[in-house]
Amino acid sequence: QVQFVESGGGLVQPGGSLTLSCAVSGFSVRMNAMDWYRQAPGKQREYVARLKRLGTTNYDDSVKGRFTISRDSTKNTVYLQMNSLKPEDTAVYYCQSVPSSPSWGQGTHVTVSS
Repeated sequence: QVQFVESGGGLVQPGGSLTLSCAVSGFSVRMNAMDWYRQAPGKQREYVARLKRLGTTNYDDSVKGRFTISRDSTKNTVYLQMNSLKPEDTAVYYCQSVPSSPSWGQGTHVTVSS
């Protein structure tokens, strides 16, 4: 059974950093591309970043240069390192496989505010 458990969110001041984790069960993150998405209050869920199976990455323009997606295959976990956070990064963050699984995790809340 595919499961995603996101963690690491919290309250951070503008300009700060957070690292999100996504523990995956049901398949190997080393054999699948993985995405991070986010959903801000009152908005639709949007794409943030992708880590392809061979290790190349892709980012939405809104986070390019500030966020880094990575994985630890030994822990079957995907990470999202977020630097230079802005108030507009406030959202619930989710990870997902590529292609998408019907399952979604509970997400992890990130609030960027002074």
